[in-house]
Amino acid sequence: MSTESSPAGAVGGLEGVLATLPLVDHHVHGASSGDLGRGEFETLVTESDRPIPAFMTQFDSQLGFAIRRWCAPVLDLPAHAAPEDYLARRTELGAAEVNRRLLAASGIGRFLLETGYRGDDVLDPAGMARASGRPAHEVVRIERVLEQVAASGVSAAELPGRFREELQRRTADAVGLKSIVAYRHGFAFDPAPPGEREVALAADRWLSAGEESGHWRVDDPVLLRFGLWAGVERGLPLQLHAGYGDPDVELHMCDPLLLTRWLKLVEPHGVDVLLLHCYPYHRNAGYLAQVFPHVYFDVGLGVNYTGSRSDALIAESLELAPFAKILFSSDAWGPAELHMLGAHLFRRGLGRALRGWVDAGEWAEEEAVRVATMIGVGNALRVYGLEPAE
Repeated sequence: MSTESSPAGAVGGLEGVLATLPLVDHHVHGASSGDLGRGEFETLVTESDRPIPAFMTQFDSQLGFAIRRWCAPVLDLPAHAAPEDYLARRTELGAAEVNRRLLAASGIGRFLLETGYRGDDVLDPAGMARASGRPAHEVVRIERVLEQVAASGVSAAELPGRFREELQRRTADAVGLKSIVAYRHGFAFDPAPPGEREVALAADRWLSAGEESGHWRVDDPVLLRFGLWAGVERGLPLQLHAGYGDPDVELHMCDPLLLTRWLKLVEPHGVDVLLLHCYPYHRNAGYLAQVFPHVYFDVGLGVNYTGSRSDALIAESLELAPFAKILFSSDAWGPAELHMLGAHLFRRGLGRALRGWVDAGEWAEEEAVRVATMIGVGNALRVYGLEPAE
């Protein structure tokens, strides 16, 4: 069986191991819980939050072509099925069956679900575990907890203590924390923990504005720093969005190199920092993962959206960082196509890079298998303190 005839890849040797590797998706979101019409589906397979222009379709993109090539056969359609046929079949099967098929086809063995973004629209950890038949663990978004505490009714003086208590409660069974400081401010922030007076003054301004508007979106740099350092104090692995994302980010402010001084201050605390996605700054993230023992990274989000070019992105992620510092993630949210393709394209790209080095005589095949297993499964199990799946 060739790598071009099956999403899982070839059988035997390195390719056989990769095809059956129970990947740990260390940063992912839930699959859509309901049926999706064409308009909604297309808005969920782009990082743009703007209306799709009438002259185009998101199926005319690297991701759109990958969906029709690799996901169509899982839904009993020919490869490269027309978008209309693909979406009609999706509707015919229904959301539950589409999710079941695509999550099974992903071969992902464990999901670490970040639940802070539009959680009511997608499956929660229990729902993902039922749909996939695989374990699912929660990663808690720091900013979401802070916003919920503010909305519950709290004074500026009470906010720091209440937030720390709620963060402790919400993460009692969580495996990690996530911050979207990249979206809310960017990485050019004062790296030091804010003082109590700074936090109190910022909280007073924010709470007053929230009471007036009824909105509790935290974007004050002092409060974002406070949340980050509270996360460090909590001691769980800390994920940070870096690089590519929707238009809410200002991409030039999301280069992880801007975190260098903050990473130096965090290092003595013994907390692992996981830089997510990182494209187009993945080489910068690789540098940080090489020089700091507590820094890890992935190229998750970029893999799906680069589609046929994802092989190059994955190969570039292997250039500088020690292989014990690289993880797999899909960052899928919504259509289960993103979960499946994130895994398929990752397996393919990693396999092609490693196979090239083996065939050139630069690596032994057993070493390539060991590194693939490390990146796809072992590193995440170690960082998040998880036991191997049964």
